[in-house]
Amino acid sequence: MPRPKILLTRRWPSAVETVLSERFDATFNLEDLPMSPDAIADALRAYDAVLPTVSDKLPASVFGGSTIRTRILGNFGVGYNHIDIAAATAQGIAVTNTPGVLTDCTADIAMLLLLSVARRGGEGERQIRAGEWKGWCPTHMIGTKVSGKTVGIIGFGRIGKAFAQRCHFGFGMDVVFYNRSTVDPAEASRYGARQLATVEDVLAAADFVSLHCPGGAENRHLMNTARFSAMKPGAYLINTARGDVVDEAALVAALETGAIRGAGLDVYEVEPHVPERLRAMENVVLLPHLGSATEETRNAMGMKVVDNITAFFDGREPPDRVA
Repeated sequence: MPRPKILLTRRWPSAVETVLSERFDATFNLEDLPMSPDAIADALRAYDAVLPTVSDKLPASVFGGSTIRTRILGNFGVGYNHIDIAAATAQGIAVTNTPGVLTDCTADIAMLLLLSVARRGGEGERQIRAGEWKGWCPTHMIGTKVSGKTVGIIGFGRIGKAFAQRCHFGFGMDVVFYNRSTVDPAEASRYGARQLATVEDVLAAADFVSLHCPGGAENRHLMNTARFSAMKPGAYLINTARGDVVDEAALVAALETGAIRGAGLDVYEVEPHVPERLRAMENVVLLPHLGSATEETRNAMGMKVVDNITAFFDGREPPDRVA
């Protein structure tokens, strides 16, 4: 039997690409540039599996027609709101993701953002690099203490829990959270956290608000003008979830008017575009979607995809099937 034809939409860690080459008839995107929707639509008609990433957009339009060959999308990432799941399912295409292996590294990045924006780390480094530092003085670049403050978490899944653990046990922070479903208080207490009834309750209580909820239609612009107004004066926003969870125009306005004190962002509404007004602000720490960017995690993500599509083509249920 011929090996299944698969396409990787971006370059992956070399160790993972080697395994995929051994098991499948693999085609790689050697230029490592995002593929257009038209190119992805063509790929769905030419390959048995397409392996997309968060940088790809797979709207309903790419699944149109009756000549689709692809039977599985092995997504490289936990989030899959860039894929129209209903349209894929209607074509009989399975979709898998890579949960679990990103948890610690994404929680670490959220902690990095929180510390950096609170203690003005980005500003300080830019000042040093520009040769503008005049030496230590008592009033220079005063930030906000982190230890003992209240952090509010929106979304208490794996990453939200890991972040709570770091905040509470590492920095003695009081942790409150909102989650769509009720979390057993005993489970929440393992992370030094307590659940509040609404998003607004969390916003009103928190000195730092960190987003760890899924993206997509249900949570699109969850953080909007009204919710920025509901945050404590002087509070900070951290987002390592998905860019569309935040209304960027409302965030810019909240920062410019002083409704909130600062923000730490790893994800954006229309990546790789970052609004110039955000880039110009000193009280915003900006990272280029680094949440899972460690050698260990990216390899583990790739091997999750390998396991999923191997199981599928062997006639077994993929372990991380989401549709």
